[in-house]
Amino acid sequence: MNFFRGVMGGQAAGPQPSGAETIQKLCDRVASSTLLEDRRDAVRALKSLSKKYRLEVGTQAMDHLINILQTDRSDSEILGYALDTLYNIICNDEEEEQDENAQKHADDLGAQFTEAFIQDSEHITLLLTLLEEFDFHVRWPGVKLLTALLKNQGAQVQGIILVSPMGVSRLMDLLADSREVIRNDGLLLLQQLTKGNAAIQKIVAFENAFERLLDIITEEGSSDGGIVVEDCLLLLLNLLKNNSSNQNFFKEGSYIQRMKPWFEVGDDNSGWSAQKVTNLHLMLQLVRVMVSPVNPPGATASCQKSMFQCGLLQQLCTILMATGVPADILTETINTVSEVIRGSQINQDYFASVNAPSNPPRPAIVVLLMSMVNERQPFVLRCAVLYCFQCFLYKNQKGQGEIVATLLPSTIDANSISAGQLLCGGLFSADSLSNWCAAVALAHALQDNLTQKEQLLRVQLATSLGKPPVSLLQQCTNILSQGDKIIRRGSKVQTRVGLLMLLCTWINNCPIAVTHFLHNQENVPFLTAQISENLGEDERLVQGLCALLLGICIYYNDNSLENYTKEKLKQLIEKRIGKENFVEKLGFITKHELYSRAAQKPQPVFPSPEQMLFDHEFTKLVKELEGVITKAVHKSSEEEKKEEEVKKTLEQHDNIVTQYKELIREQDAQIQELKEQMASMSCQNEQMQTTITQQLSQIQQHKDQYNILKLKLGKENLSQSHSQGDGSHVNGLQTEELIQLRDELEELRNQHTLLQKQLSDKDSLISSLRSEAAQTCEGSSGGSDNTELLQELENLRSQVQAQSADISQLKTENQDLIRRAESPGAAPSTDSSSDTAKIAELEGRLAAQTSETEKLEEEVKGRREGRAELEQQLASATSTVAILKTEKAKLQTEVQESKKEQDDLLMLLADQDQKIHNLKQRLKDLGEMVEDEDDLDARDQTDEDEDEDEDEED
Repeated sequence: MNFFRGVMGGQAAGPQPSGAETIQKLCDRVASSTLLEDRRDAVRALKSLSKKYRLEVGTQAMDHLINILQTDRSDSEILGYALDTLYNIICNDEEEEQDENAQKHADDLGAQFTEAFIQDSEHITLLLTLLEEFDFHVRWPGVKLLTALLKNQGAQVQGIILVSPMGVSRLMDLLADSREVIRNDGLLLLQQLTKGNAAIQKIVAFENAFERLLDIITEEGSSDGGIVVEDCLLLLLNLLKNNSSNQNFFKEGSYIQRMKPWFEVGDDNSGWSAQKVTNLHLMLQLVRVMVSPVNPPGATASCQKSMFQCGLLQQLCTILMATGVPADILTETINTVSEVIRGSQINQDYFASVNAPSNPPRPAIVVLLMSMVNERQPFVLRCAVLYCFQCFLYKNQKGQGEIVATLLPSTIDANSISAGQLLCGGLFSADSLSNWCAAVALAHALQDNLTQKEQLLRVQLATSLGKPPVSLLQQCTNILSQGDKIIRRGSKVQTRVGLLMLLCTWINNCPIAVTHFLHNQENVPFLTAQISENLGEDERLVQGLCALLLGICIYYNDNSLENYTKEKLKQLIEKRIGKENFVEKLGFITKHELYSRAAQKPQPVFPSPEQMLFDHEFTKLVKELEGVITKAVHKSSEEEKKEEEVKKTLEQHDNIVTQYKELIREQDAQIQELKEQMASMSCQNEQMQTTITQQLSQIQQHKDQYNILKLKLGKENLSQSHSQGDGSHVNGLQTEELIQLRDELEELRNQHTLLQKQLSDKDSLISSLRSEAAQTCEGSSGGSDNTELLQELENLRSQVQAQSADISQLKTENQDLIRRAESPGAAPSTDSSSDTAKIAELEGRLAAQTSETEKLEEEVKGRREGRAELEQQLASATSTVAILKTEKAKLQTEVQESKKEQDDLLMLLADQDQKIHNLKQRLKDLGEMVEDEDDLDARDQTDEDEDEDEDEED
């Protein structure tokens, strides 16, 4: 124990060992000691020496410490000491070296030890396993050690954790730890883990990270929270930035709605803490990540819609118009609102309706533009306002029209400040930065909008008293030509570049504006003079823009001015400048060092006002026009004529294609309509089929009931006839007359039934003929066949009428017979009273049967009405009958052929028999014994009889 006292600071006799020797002895003790307490004390001593003797402990003790982690898992204290020691030798944060060389050496040392630790991937797996220990003394140093490893060798450690089973899930459990120290350090660990690795970012997001992080932010007080909120926001930024999958998951999980309470600010915004400013800044960055212009357009539009619907945009606009908000937060809020409304018509319309809380109220756009053209405002704020104005006008033709309308004479209100007035004021002010911002803002009001380019030509400006007003286009060219004569604050090149960008955007793809520009006789000479001069390095960009402006005048020239047609302008370039020199000057634009920086992203971000020269949208225009103008300058008049002819041909072709497209659209609409009709008719057909099936079943039921009634009536009539016959025999009545009457009555009934059947057959025949007549009328043969069918139909109608007359005649005869039956019953005989009663009873039954017959006739009439619905089935049955008849004819033909073959065979057999008979006769004639079949049969019979006799004798 004296050894440990010496290590831990106690007094010992003799010379003191060096640090390296002490560390060597401690490492030997860790490796060789069998007692856990001795090993624990040795590791504790190594921990105390690890900061001062970092190199020695790292080189000699790392393997022993890793072995401790593997073997002494049961003792949490020694595990904690080992993990702390490893952290001290790997981490670079604790170093307090003053000079840069020493700090660099310390960083290299940490990277070397980290590389040695992760050479075996099992060490990282072991560390992940130890993080599952709940003991604070094990878990906390394990989290710190893994964080240090990720800082030093992030990509390698990320790869090991990614392939480790449940590796990321184990780390996500740290956020649920009830001990805030472990949870907070777990946030730092996840920040390092998710840097630049999309696969791990996705896994962390799907481990419910968004829900947990937002809960922590809410618990810690949102924007008023401390450093923990900042760590959560940094982790959220890592998960969402440039990761479209996680962004979509964040939106679909309705987490955007949970961001709205972060931006609720009160009326008193004075005295914001530095931490609150940092938190709110990160929150705004998080919103911008979701709607960044570099995201897929569909995802950005969906997030913009969600932000408007949940009220987040409205909350941001409230911060925008609030007082007392720090400048950097206000600037970032303007940038955030810019990207939330960029390209979204609903959000742009809402932003146009926002008013500042002033007296009188002013639109937010006007208030922001006042800041942009005010040179006293911070440079970053003015850039943010310009970006906001550009985003408001991006793909917003309605907003472009509203801005240009504020410049037109009919809409100018002298009592209020409009956006157009502020832009004109900035365009012609003495501040070069205001000139550039106003020119770019006005150019965005004209971007891809031919109508507003033509409308802006109407704008007239009053320059001074007593002088006539000049157009805005003319005033821009006047300022451009005056150049150095006007005293300005800032870069003079910046003003000229801004005006040239405005003019290029204005006259691009607008022949009327080109004509107005060329109509001023001073413009073309000024441009050619600028291009042909050999100016300094700073003026090269101006020369390139002048060449671009002149090239646009050539390309979009409609040859309406005789002095400045396409051909004459090209001749002027060839004589004054030279085509090769012109193309070289045109290339100065894209070769400028600031051009590529502005082309990267829409937001204007510049380190200083002097470098604010290019606009993002203008770089797109240059890229589009440079090649086109170069070709236009080099083309001859003959080539242009050919191109014009080709263009006309293409236009004609496009017109033809357009006509065909319209025809195809009409046909598609008709097809769609017919499909809908077909679908409705199919539904009707199904309903009709169902109705037919139901009616067929009802008809079958009625037939069954009718047959049952007929059987009942027949039995009753038979029994009545028997009883009446017996009574007449007994009582000596007029039996023969009654029998005769009954027979005639039965015969009349039979005739009536037969006529009813014939009538139904005729009706069905009439229906079929009507359908055939209708089909024949629709066919091409129509005329004579239709007339014949109609004539046949009239004949059938006459037959039906004749049949009806027969029926009525039979009814009359029936009544006469009834009278005849009544007349004998009325003879003056006192003994026939019973017979009279029976006859009366018979008449009553006859009347009942007659009424029943009439009911049945009415029922038959009702069923006739349903026959029309069965026409399709009858038609199909008719076709089936035709098919069966065809098959029957085929079978009959085959039967006839079979009969013919059979007759042929019989003839052959008869011939064979005749030949056999002739041969037998010849043999007999020759003296041969030939037995006939009859003789053979007789012999066989005799043999059988003899055999039977022998059997009987036996």
